[in-house]
Amino acid sequence: MICISELKSKVFLPLHLMAEVISIEDFVQLHRDGRVAFDARSPGEFEHGRIPGALSLPLLNNDERAQVGTIYKQKGHDAAVLKGFDLVGGKFGDYIRKAKELSKEKQVTLYCWRGGMRSNIMAWLLEKGGFHVTLIRGGYKSYRRWALSQLAKNRNIVIVGGMTGSGKTDLLLELERSGEQVIDLEGLAHHKGSAFGALGQKPQPTIEQFENELALRWHKLDADKITWIENESRSIGSMIVPAHVYELMCKAPMIEVLLDRKKRSERILNEYGSFSKEVLIANTKKLEKRLGGLRLKEALEKLESGLMTEWVDIMLDYYDGLYRYGIEQREGKAVHKMVVEFDDIRTDALMMKQLADRIVFAGLQTEEK
Repeated sequence: MICISELKSKVFLPLHLMAEVISIEDFVQLHRDGRVAFDARSPGEFEHGRIPGALSLPLLNNDERAQVGTIYKQKGHDAAVLKGFDLVGGKFGDYIRKAKELSKEKQVTLYCWRGGMRSNIMAWLLEKGGFHVTLIRGGYKSYRRWALSQLAKNRNIVIVGGMTGSGKTDLLLELERSGEQVIDLEGLAHHKGSAFGALGQKPQPTIEQFENELALRWHKLDADKITWIENESRSIGSMIVPAHVYELMCKAPMIEVLLDRKKRSERILNEYGSFSKEVLIANTKKLEKRLGGLRLKEALEKLESGLMTEWVDIMLDYYDGLYRYGIEQREGKAVHKMVVEFDDIRTDALMMKQLADRIVFAGLQTEEK
């Protein structure tokens, strides 16, 4: 009779796999080349946080993982392993078929929580199914350590500020199209950073996944070049900007986009005017404590009456005041103003780039002195 530990050693340990084991640093390079990565953890673990771009191929589903965990606590390691084998033994073919659907080339990288039993079992199965498998040393845990280390690194940031409706996002997108380095925090957060910021957006990720995605982008930045980031508060919806990244943002020079208030109002109407009255009312009510009862009542009456321009004016009064307060907290850093018209966004973006180059050059000269 073969005991559990013998079964593990004969079948599932890396000694009996063809799989190459690589570091997380090597994986990041492979990730850039578009290689498929499978996450062998449960769907719940995957949703909470994963390596960006990875696909879920769980060895155990959420309920099965809970069963194994309970048995481990009550009866110990060997009993939990045996239960795991009972649960997955009849699904070997399903795993291979699913993997073939997700990776036609049959070249995959695989990981679990710490690079242990789950990824080794899955690697053994996929190899038997004709796959070439690479394992990540240390699993997802190693990526988390790597991600947090990346977010502690410095970058040469220029902040794009401006009151609500100034077109900051459009300018950043144009800068990115022209080859500039841009970090879109709102895009990563699936939120535009206001009471109305979730409208039209996908559900927000977990904070852990937000950090995972940001870390990969942070790593790819050239530290000697300018990185453009929109002015944000520490929180973007339910997301929290990592402490070191936010500290750099607060200390970075800012270019403030100045756009006529009437044009800002038009841009906001274009962005939010398509949402139903009921949706706008519900989101306006979120500002009750900050607007005050009378101002909120007035804003809701404008929405009920279809007076959208007047409603926008009330919202701008509030958000402009909030923006001015934020500018005053910028640790004495200079704010460089730039008037835009949006008649030609390419020209506006080029003007921003030239201004940023002068700001950075001036800053370097000051440091040298």
